[in-house]
Amino acid sequence: MGVRTRIEDAWAERLWIDHLLAGAGVGIHVLVIRLTGSGDWLQWIDSSQRTDLYAATAGVVSAIGGLSAIAISIYTAANGERLRAVRQQHQGQLRRSWRSLLQGTALCCALLLTALSLDRNHDPLSARFLCEYAFIFASLRYPRLIWLFDRMMQLSDMDLATPEPAAAPARDPNWVRRRQQTPP
Repeated sequence: MGVRTRIEDAWAERLWIDHLLAGAGVGIHVLVIRLTGSGDWLQWIDSSQRTDLYAATAGVVSAIGGLSAIAISIYTAANGERLRAVRQQHQGQLRRSWRSLLQGTALCCALLLTALSLDRNHDPLSARFLCEYAFIFASLRYPRLIWLFDRMMQLSDMDLATPEPAAAPARDPNWVRRRQQTPP
């Protein structure tokens, strides 16, 4: 097992790290804003533009969440030997990953809709940072979705590329007797 595989496996198993990185990203950005007084890019646009941005982002996140549901359907419908073996050996991890991706989509949408409802002129509640967290979190989750879906498609493609051996016809010991009983 190579270094790349070990890194991918560690990344795939630690779903919580996306929450940590998104929170750290927003925290660092807030710290920079407080220390320098600049860099608050969402504060530079007016409230109506921010709410439009929140709504559009929620739509995009929802659409990608729908695509992940389609990916899950394709995965569950695939029926190759390798994919069945992976499901048997890693069903808990796969289920946890797919569930986490869908939950992440729901979380992002909820945060964006909350920011949409809380944002007012000059954003006194700092709802824009909910949006920023959702941006970062979704940006971290989408590569996971693509990676997982790509792995499942690779397995499915390998099964399709290697045809299953054709079953030999069953020998029927009574074929002579049945043939003699049927009129010509």
